Amino acid sequence: MKTKLKYTLLALVAAPAILILIVGCNEKKAAIDDKKEAAENEIDDLKDEVDSSAKEATERIDRNAEVDKASIEADKISRQAQLDAEMKKVDAEAEADKAKIDTEEE
Repeated sequence: MKTKLKYTLLALVAAPAILILIVGCNEKKAAIDDKKEAAENEIDDLKDEVDSSAKEATERIDRNAEVDKASIEADKISRQAQLDAEMKKVDAEAEADKAKIDTEEE
């Protein structure tokens, strides 16, 4: 009976120690999981910021490209108008020269 009492006492002393050890381990694991989740959330937030920043940069580049295209088109139209005016001037000068010749021959 003494042996049974020893084991019972040993079990009564060991059980709380084992429980404390298990609870302590679970708390440590929970803390590790919390730390992991916080790090993952921070990384997700940073990824969202990178995504947003890239989207804004792309939109800005698209707007700038539209402005550049419009500027190029306006420059083209302006240059063509100048060349059309030069063409009319050349035509007018040629007609004037022909008319001068016609008058000289009469």
